Amino acid sequence: MGGDFAGDPGAKYNDYVLPFQLEASGARGRLVRLGPVLDSILGRHEYPEPVLLLLGEAVTLTAMLGAALKFDGKFILQTQSDGAVGFLVVHYTSPGQIRGYASYDADEVAHLLNGSAPKKPLIGNGHLAMTIDPGADMERYQGIVALTGNTLVDAAHEYFDQSEQIPTFIRIAVARQYTAGEDGKQGHWTWRAGGLMVQKLTREGGYESGRDVASDEVDDDGWRRAQALAATVQDHELLDPTLGSDCLLYRLFHEEGVRVFDAAPMEARCNCSRERVEAMLEQFSPDQVEAMAEDGMIVVKCEFCNTQYSFVADRYMQRGEPN
Repeated sequence: MGGDFAGDPGAKYNDYVLPFQLEASGARGRLVRLGPVLDSILGRHEYPEPVLLLLGEAVTLTAMLGAALKFDGKFILQTQSDGAVGFLVVHYTSPGQIRGYASYDADEVAHLLNGSAPKKPLIGNGHLAMTIDPGADMERYQGIVALTGNTLVDAAHEYFDQSEQIPTFIRIAVARQYTAGEDGKQGHWTWRAGGLMVQKLTREGGYESGRDVASDEVDDDGWRRAQALAATVQDHELLDPTLGSDCLLYRLFHEEGVRVFDAAPMEARCNCSRERVEAMLEQFSPDQVEAMAEDGMIVVKCEFCNTQYSFVADRYMQRGEPN
């Protein structure tokens, strides 16, 4: 296996995105492993399991794509559809901070859980938007692809095929895993996810390699070979916390000359704060503040992390009109 694995963050193989390159077939990819980060994000929401699985898939896909940013900025994945989960959003902020939440129709999701025929699929007709925000008053870039009731991975495949015109393979697995207790302690369930993406290198592409892997010698046969090998990965391999990334990539691509680069660690973090909410309230007129108040208090909840901030309404009502 070419390169070294200094970027792999340790024996637990948790919470990072690992870039790699297949020298022989002219392809590059990313391997995602999420453990405590995903468990922290999903654990903040009391969603039904189908919604948590979908949000976990979205978090994994966002980490996979957001880790490609070469600058300090944001990558935002957002869905809107007429399905049971009408809205879903995940934010990735460089370097590696991630958060997300979903909005759903509880009755429709209950139909899914009790086995009765739902009127709506989990993801319905709508769109998936992927936004790159460089910040610093620079222009945003947004790509949009239609949702037709299929999975987020299907929509991502369609995006790369239509908008980027880059042959791409993506597989994502999300599951709850049971960890037995030790020393008399009770066991517990935690969320875990894994993902694999492989892309064909374009002539304009290339990677941190000693040779031009996007030269004429790279042909469609190489890409078909890389895609076929990637398709052999199993969900349990992506999810297994004891299977190291080096072992997994070697198992899949040892004949392709797989070369790995430094891993990008992921962190579950919300950027909400009392100061940010307070600054927002300062923008409202006294009449608007009065309408928001209940029993003299204003309570604001962050949808991403479920943190609640409470404020005395009088403080914001005894002001003039905002500028």
